[in-house]
Parts: sequence; structure tokens; C-alpha cells
Amino acid sequence: MKFRDFEVSNEVFLAPMAGVTDLPFRLICKRFGCGLLYTEMINAKALCYDDANTKKMLNIMDEEHPVAVQIFGSEPEFMGKAAKILNDYPNEILDINMGCPAPKVVKNGDGSALMRNPELAKKVLSSVVENSSKPVTLKIRKGWDDNSVNALEIALIAQEVGVDAITIHGRTREQYYAGNADWDIIKLIKDNLDIPVIGNGDVTSIEDAIKIKNDTNCDAIMIGRGAQGNPWIFERINHYLKTGEILPPPTTDEKIGVAIDHMKLAIEEHGEYVAVREMRKHIGWYLKGMKNSARIRDKINKLEDPEEVIKTLKILTNSQF
Repeated sequence: MKFRDFEVSNEVFLAPMAGVTDLPFRLICKRFGCGLLYTEMINAKALCYDDANTKKMLNIMDEEHPVAVQIFGSEPEFMGKAAKILNDYPNEILDINMGCPAPKVVKNGDGSALMRNPELAKKVLSSVVENSSKPVTLKIRKGWDDNSVNALEIALIAQEVGVDAITIHGRTREQYYAGNADWDIIKLIKDNLDIPVIGNGDVTSIEDAIKIKNDTNCDAIMIGRGAQGNPWIFERINHYLKTGEILPPPTTDEKIGVAIDHMKLAIEEHGEYVAVREMRKHIGWYLKGMKNSARIRDKINKLEDPEEVIKTLKILTNSQF
């Protein structure tokens, strides 16, 4: 799959997830063959005002590439200015968020709320495309609710103004992450657009990846919650698509080893105090399904010393890391 002048190594991508897809997690996913990494969503207005915390979220390392930076906002002026600022950053792609369902985002008219105003959405898209020197992509949902399913309308607008590719999450904003993703809407958009379409929603296994490709003919697959605690999903899907062979799932030792590596990367990026707290949710995901995981997770959630966290994780394995 090509984005203007560069081609990704494979078509299995990491979805942007607030509070999840920071630098340490992206590096772990890259290790296991993710074809394209997305940052957490960046507040365009905060970037324009040179906010230090926002700029820290844009820390991109050489080994990550290619990387897409996702921005959100509903004011064309600020979105365009943010696009211009990001021309000087090392990301290859600029992505626009019109899919976030979080109340604190949509109450300002941002995220999936923009889908309710196609005229304004067009102005936002046009402003970003006109000011970006990089390929511009868009991530949307099926619509606001079942009574306003307008993903195709927004997708056609995006193509008209010069967006290079579009990602569709097959749920409405009102669904949040409940129920099942509607892959039919992905197929509808793929059938009606000339630009590449990336399918997103409910891909948590090799079987899901095969089915979404077969059902929708999408150009690439984007994985969000299916990668939480499970970065091996990229390697396993890619291996199957290339060879038809199914790699064995990771062992307990492998899971704990990667969790510890993830912790160390988080400490390097965020410092011990923040890293220990940020890693609690990730460790919970890594431990899911393991024997005694609930007890270990509860203990880790009370710890503040990273060495104690690592020591506690090693209880689940006889290996040394």
C-alpha cells in the first residue's frame, strides 16, 4: 500500500489510542512487525500554542518509521496551522481524527462530533490538506448514531478535497466500543472510493484479519484494542498472510519478558513515577488469561517501585530477563 511517494512494508497498522499509543508502546509494536504506527491524538490548538506536554507526545524515534501523527480539532484555522507546524516533524503521514467518541472531545465539536457537520468537516479537511506537505489521512466512524449514518458522505468529501486514504471504524459514536463493528460500511466505502480504505474494528485475531479483508476488500487493517497486551498480533497476522502458517501464541515467558521491556522503555520516556502508573493498565493486558494473574495484577497496582514491579512479574516465570 502506497502513500504518495512511500510504501509501507505491510498492511497491518496500529490504531491511534489516547493514553495507549505512546512511544514505548509503539516501539514494542514495531518490534513485532507493525506496518504503520499512529501516535496518540494531538490537540491541534495546543500544538499551535506551543504546549510543552503536547510537543512531548510528538517524540518520534528513528526505529519507529513510518509513523502517522493524528491531530484533532474542529477549527479550520488551527487545524491548518497545526498541519503546517508538523511539516517540520519526522512523521511520514498526518492523520485527522473524526472518530473519537469521548465526551470531553465531542462536547467541543471535535472528534466524531465533526461528522454531524459535513460542511465544517470539509473546511477542516481542506485546511489540513492545503497546509500539509505530507500525505493526509482521515479516521472516521460509521456515523454519530444509527439515525445519522453518513460515513460515505464524509469519505467522498475527504476524497474530493485531496485526502490520501481513509480509515473506517465500523461503529457509531453512540456505540462507543459496545456491540459489533459493522464491516458492511467499510465495504460500502471501499466500493465507492478510489483512494485506499483501511478497515478498523473488532480485529483481535488472525481469523478476524482474514475475514475483514475478505468481507470488505480493504487495503489495510488497523488494530486497536486487539493489540493491547498483544503486540504479537502484528507478527502473527503478517506471517499468516505471507505463508499461510499460524505461528504459536506467545508463551508466558515471552509475555512477561516483553512486559518488562515495555516497563523499561516507559521509564526511559516518562520517568519512574509516571511509568509505574502508566504501565499498570498495560501489565493488566499482558497478564490477561494467565494463572494467578488477578492476584499479581492487584499487587502490582499497589506498587510504586519499578524494580518491585519487575520482581513481581517474574513470579510468573522461571526465566530471567
